[in-house]
Formats: sequence, structure tokens, C-alpha cells
Amino acid sequence: MSLSPPIGELLVAKGLLPLPQLEEALRLQQTWHVRFGDIILSKGWVRPRDFYRTLAERFSLDFVDLIETPPDADLVRSGQKEDYTRLLLLPWRKEGETTVIATAEPGPDVLLYVRRNFGRNTRLVVTSKFDILWNLQSIFDTDYSHDAVSSLYETDPGSSAKQVVTPQQGFMLYCMLTVLFAGIALAPIATVIALNLFMSVFYLGNFILKALLVWVGADYRKVDSKITDAEVAALKDEELPVFTVLVPMFKEPEVLPILAAALRRLDYPPAKLDIKLVLEAGDRETIDAAKALGLEGNFEIIRVPPSKPQTKPKACNYALNFARGDLLVIFDAEDQPEPDQLKKVVIAFNKAPTDVACVQCRLNYYNSDENWLTRMFTLDYSLWFDYMLPGLERLGIPIPLGGTSNHFRMDVLRNLKAWDPFNVTEDADLGVRLTQKGYRVAVCNSTTFEEANVSIPNWIRQRSRWIKGYMQTYLVHMRHPLALYRSVGHGGFWGFQFFVGGTMLSGILNPIFWAFYAFWLFFGGHFLDPFFPTVLLHLSLFNLLAGNGLFTYLSIIAPLKRGWTHLVPWGLTVVGYWALMSVAGYKALWQLIKNPFYWEKTQHGLSAVTKQEVARALQSLEQ
Repeated sequence: MSLSPPIGELLVAKGLLPLPQLEEALRLQQTWHVRFGDIILSKGWVRPRDFYRTLAERFSLDFVDLIETPPDADLVRSGQKEDYTRLLLLPWRKEGETTVIATAEPGPDVLLYVRRNFGRNTRLVVTSKFDILWNLQSIFDTDYSHDAVSSLYETDPGSSAKQVVTPQQGFMLYCMLTVLFAGIALAPIATVIALNLFMSVFYLGNFILKALLVWVGADYRKVDSKITDAEVAALKDEELPVFTVLVPMFKEPEVLPILAAALRRLDYPPAKLDIKLVLEAGDRETIDAAKALGLEGNFEIIRVPPSKPQTKPKACNYALNFARGDLLVIFDAEDQPEPDQLKKVVIAFNKAPTDVACVQCRLNYYNSDENWLTRMFTLDYSLWFDYMLPGLERLGIPIPLGGTSNHFRMDVLRNLKAWDPFNVTEDADLGVRLTQKGYRVAVCNSTTFEEANVSIPNWIRQRSRWIKGYMQTYLVHMRHPLALYRSVGHGGFWGFQFFVGGTMLSGILNPIFWAFYAFWLFFGGHFLDPFFPTVLLHLSLFNLLAGNGLFTYLSIIAPLKRGWTHLVPWGLTVVGYWALMSVAGYKALWQLIKNPFYWEKTQHGLSAVTKQEVARALQSLEQ
């Protein structure tokens, strides 16, 4: 390959790149330590097709369009698809005895790979990165889809929710029901007392654990000052790794501009961002909306072919085949991460022990004041992410991850076969699985803001899916209780029982206790006296007063860390939120039995604030 002048000079000479942008790109190349082409494509300064045609001209190679003239599928080897993705090359066609290789990055690494795998009788041509990725998806869609659905189940079936209840669990459930019905038949009062005692002790343990988590997580000195602004400012761009950003979406074209604008605001070298918009192949509306935004070259559209189950984790598993980063984060389409979040996460990983495989950032809402539901949702998330998750981290209890802004080490994620496509709350499951496999989850003091549900039916759809996923997660990780105990320790095991088990079970049990209380309130307590011996009566009364009082108090103090004192009075109305949780809990239980893998879609973009955010984002994208 004979070289013409540097590609920057060629682009300027052809009128494709203004001279000031060439000078800026050369300066950034020295600062970021990345390829020149990655800079100008990630900045959107040159159209990709123009860049790759000029790249071919520089190396005196032909340029080919792999969309118009696809590769010969007989030349492509399934066992080398990871190499094709990493090196951005594909064998294109045979010309007599010569194998023609199309590449988006002609250079020493590609030449060495071609010589080793195709011999010396080869010829290189240049194509675009997007043509390579499109053809990889087209050629290997069956392989990628199979791996996305079945990889975890085939390598570690005990960690997969594909089988909802194992035969052993079914037998245990049968035995428990048999003992229960026999007890009701032979000793009904004693049996009801035993059940009542079990539920009362469960409630007691649940609110003691959550009180402890809030107590520990509220320590500002040990929780909230992990990464300082000075540490972020001292971080050098050349030290930053490539960061893959996955944005799984389904029928959400209206909120896509919010995420695109937010990612552009990130304080991170764009050339080191590997952004994947993960879209269902049949979702033409969102695909067209993504194309219409005219996004820069570090944005790529990954089309997930149809297969069952149609879930977010399956889509993420599919997209993982094309990820090129050392770290990976998931954002939802309406997310607005704080601009320095990725840098904080890099520092968090650098400071953390080697067994930290994930850093979870906090979540909250930008439309908290829209109505009663958004206020309660904000109190819920403030308590969860600002107090409880830091408490879980400090106490060594498995952390159920949030659905977004969880940042992973790519090597660990691949080794664990990523997400369970059959678990509809895949983030919580993966957080527990990481702990079981000997890794840890850390919490970082950075927040991603998203849209709180403004509609009660929409909220119930979303929350019932989350609770169903917690049920799946509990069933999966309790298949072998002794193994769980050995892997997470005493505190981790019982923390899992009360935190994960308590989250799914409290909504189911609350209406039962409320019914007992309502019966006593309106009809007197004499009928219930046999079922409430003195000790149990006092315990139940303590749970009613202290437990509910504590949870109400926690809702009241939840927004104080962020200084949102105007939300404090709304904590007094939390009982209404608990009632909605119970509705969602029973719906989740029914769906677990009837349709365990169904992903109930949450509609975004309903908020008036979100519509304002979309308009603001579109304005910034046009500038």
C-alpha cells in the first residue's frame, strides 16, 4: 500500500474538512491518544462515507459499498466473528485465487491478521464501519440471537430463570402446602397462629433491616464523598478507557432526543464513546427517528432480530457482540446522566479492589413535582438509591441493581454471560449473581435523572414487572440455599431474604394484615382473640405502630439528602403508595404463574416535563 498525504490534509484539500477543525482534531489526537478518524467521526465533522472513501484513496485501495454488494457468505467463518468485529473486517469475495478482504481500518493489525488467516494471496479494499457491522448482523443474526437467548442457560442453567420452578422447588412447595392443609384440618387455630407468627417475624425483620440500611447509608462522610470534583478534574483524557453505552429501546421515538442530547453533554472524549442504540428490527418508527437525528459516528444502530423472549436483557445480550469498550453502561432512552458520571465511574473502578465488577450510580426524577404519583415515586427512589443501596454496599449484602446507570467491567460481564433474558428484572438478578460469583457492586455518588411515571395504570405495569422479576430472582438464587449462604455469607444471606424477599412479599402480605385490622376495627376483636395470643398480639401491635410509623418516617426523610424539603409532607401519604404496591404485587404473582417471561411495556413520554425536555433536546441537537 503506497501512502498519499495524511488523511487530514486530503480531507482539507477535498473541501470536506475546514482547516480549523483539522487543527483541533490534531490537538485532540495528542490529548486523547486515539485515531484521527475516530475524532472527526465522533465529532460529526465529516460524513462517514466521505471519510472512508478518502481513507481508501490515501492507501491507494478501492472503496466498496457492502450494502450494495454484500460479502460472499461462504467466505465468512462463524468462529472468527469476534475477530471481524474487533478488527472491523470481512472477507468480501474471491477473484480467482485471491481473497479480497474489506476493512474499515487498514493498518498493521489487519494486515497481520489477514496474512495469518487467509495467506499471502489476498487484497484489501476499504469499506465503512457501518457496512461491516450491518453485514455482521445480517450474516450471523441466527448465531447472535441464539447466544443472546441461550448462552447463560446452556453454560450455567442454575442461574437462569428459563425454568421458573425446579422439580426440587416444586416438591418443597407441595410438601409445604400439604403440611399447611393438614394443619388447617387437624389444628386450625394452632396453624393460623403459626402463620401469623411467621408473617409477624418477617415484618419485624424486614423493617429492622431497612432501618439499619438507612442508618448506615445516611452517613454522609462514608457514603457521599467517594469521588470528588478535584479527582475528576485531575483525570487525564489519555488515561480514559473506551466506554460502551447501550441504549435499549422499543417503540420510544419520542424520547430518543433526550438521551442523544444527554450523551453529547457527557464530559468524556466522544472518540472514546462506543454508543449502541439497541432497537428491535421491526420497530421502524424508532429506527427512522434515530436516523433522522443525524447522530455522529460514535452512535451505531443495532437491530435486534425477532425471537422469544422479547425482553430488554435479550436485546442487550445481542448488542454485547458488537461492544468494543473496556467498560459498559446501560442508559434508558429518557435518561439524563450527570455530565461527569463516566469519569467518576472510571475513578471509582481505579480506586476499588479488583473484585468490584460493577458501579451503580443513583437514579432519580426530573419531573418529581408533576403530580402525587411522581412525588411518591421520587420519595421511593430517593430512599432506595440515596440510603438503602449505599447501606447494602457497606454491609456486604447483594445489591439488586437499578435498571439503568449500572457500569460494568466488560471482561466480567462477558465471563458471566451477561444478563438473563428470561428474567424481567434482569438488573436485580445480575447484581445478586455477581455477588454469588465472588464479585462486588459499588455505589457511586453520581445521579441519572429520568422520567417518573405520571399514570397509575402505566406505573402498575412497570412495578408489577419489577416485582415479578424479584420473584424470579428469589426463586433462581434460592434453588440451592446452602450454596447461596456459602457464597454471600451470613449477613448477605439474611439480607437477601429480607431485602429481595421482603420487597416482593410485603406487597402480598400487606392487604392480609390490613384486612385483619379493618375487621377488628369495625367488628371488635373477640372473634380474633384465639388467633392472637398475648405475645403475638403485642408483636403485631408493635409491627403496626412502629413498623408502619418507621416506613412513613423513612419516606419523610428520603428527600432530605438532596435538599428537596418541599417533598417532605408528601411522605405522610405513603400508605396510598403501599396500596398501589399491593395491586402491582398481586398482578406480578398472577403473571409469574400465567406468563412469566412477558415483558410488560412501560410507555415513556407521557409527562408534560418530558415533552419540554424533548423540545429542549431537539433544539440543542440542531445547534
